[in-house]
Amino acid sequence: MKFTALLVLLGGLALFSACDSERQTARLARQEGAPPEQTEKMAASKPATTEVALKQNMETDAVSLNQADSANTAAQAFDRKIIRNANLTVEVTSPGEAQHKLVAIAESHQGFVVTSEATQRAVEDKAKPEMTVNVILRVPASQFDGVMQQVRAVGARIIQEKVTGQDVTEEFMDLEARIKNQKALELQFLEIMKRAGKVEDALNVQRELAEVRTEIEKLEGRRRFLENQSSLSTINVTLQPPTQIVNATGFWYSVRTAFSDGVDVATEIILFVIRAVIALAPVLVLIVLPLALLVKLGLRVVRRRRATLQPADGISE
Repeated sequence: MKFTALLVLLGGLALFSACDSERQTARLARQEGAPPEQTEKMAASKPATTEVALKQNMETDAVSLNQADSANTAAQAFDRKIIRNANLTVEVTSPGEAQHKLVAIAESHQGFVVTSEATQRAVEDKAKPEMTVNVILRVPASQFDGVMQQVRAVGARIIQEKVTGQDVTEEFMDLEARIKNQKALELQFLEIMKRAGKVEDALNVQRELAEVRTEIEKLEGRRRFLENQSSLSTINVTLQPPTQIVNATGFWYSVRTAFSDGVDVATEIILFVIRAVIALAPVLVLIVLPLALLVKLGLRVVRRRRATLQPADGISE
């Protein structure tokens, strides 16, 4: 009996709460000026409308999060610090003219030439030595691709090309965080120094402050280096003339090679003799010649003594 009364009480409470919700809906509709039929429809469609609104909110939140992730990714990609370098070996007909072209290319892209070096290369025809030019360019990273295309167009053929890239974004961000922490520590030491009452305490704080400032200068120097390397790309270009292809077969080629080798051997022998004479000349002048003079002088002395002794022996007889 008690259980049945409890069920009836619970059913009454549920019915009362349902009626109360309908009254609140009707009251809101009357305040907005809606007719009774529309009020009933609003009450009936309220759960469905709530579900649709929740789904729309969830979709909007998902799109917003995706857009935010895309924006963060784009921002990170835009702020990345990448060091790009290149090494090229270009075959050109005139290394000297190509050198001037490279200088003009670098200057037209707000870059500059770090070093420019020309060397003579020994070839078989010694009357016409070949020249090899090495040029190192520094150009803005944003102009790297354009400069590379123009450098490739300078020569007739690219013998060797190597492009490298080093991402230093993580190291750069770490340096900025460490610099910020060290500067905060510096401010704390400055506050402590203001409150120091003893000279010994002030000296200790000043020593710690000097170490912090040294660390800040070191970190800032490394950051400036990374900024410089990432903002300016290095392009190392080697310019060399075309390699002559020689037919290394045949009888006459062998004869010419043997004759050239014989001339080289004879030249080496003559040069060896000349070097030996030049090297032995001081020995002859400083050692052999004085010895010869001493021997000659000694022989004269001996002859004179013999000449004086012979008449003396004849008189005694």
